[in-house]
Amino acid sequence: MRLAPLFLIAAFLPLPAQRVLPSRAEIAAMEHSFDLKLQRFSIDTPIEVLGLTRGLYLEGYGAVFTAEVNLVQTPGISPFRPTLSKEDVARARAAKLKRIPELRSLMRETMLASAGSLDRLPLDERLVLGVSLFYNPWEDASGMPHQITMLAQRKALLDVAANRQPRTALDQVIQVREE
Repeated sequence: MRLAPLFLIAAFLPLPAQRVLPSRAEIAAMEHSFDLKLQRFSIDTPIEVLGLTRGLYLEGYGAVFTAEVNLVQTPGISPFRPTLSKEDVARARAAKLKRIPELRSLMRETMLASAGSLDRLPLDERLVLGVSLFYNPWEDASGMPHQITMLAQRKALLDVAANRQPRTALDQVIQVREE
């Protein structure tokens, strides 16, 4: 008899809230957004997108996005042009060296925008953006990264985006690894 009131009370207690996590559609929207940013980076000297951005959500960790690009469209070797001059090789290297800081900046801005757009990504989880850089066999890629990876907690990115932290804090918020 005493159990009946307990069942009545239990019937009116709220159910535990289920976490609503990022959907595949939300991840796909971020993939498309980054691809557009890369493609529209420069009309005069476009970045060549070699592999469309791929993203996935790892529950308990965060959202991970990867892409592959050639920073500068370079001349190719063909039967009509079997070798490239030293000047062509040097020009390609200089153009790519100039582009690397620009790519880093684009990646940082994408991290900030993604933190705001992926509103169902839990605040304590991370955003990761990795870009693999393509080099032709004839290029001098010494001292240049082959991959740039950026990682940050969503909450820290939102703090910068909402001006709760200064923009200069991005250097502490985003971990950058280059290999």
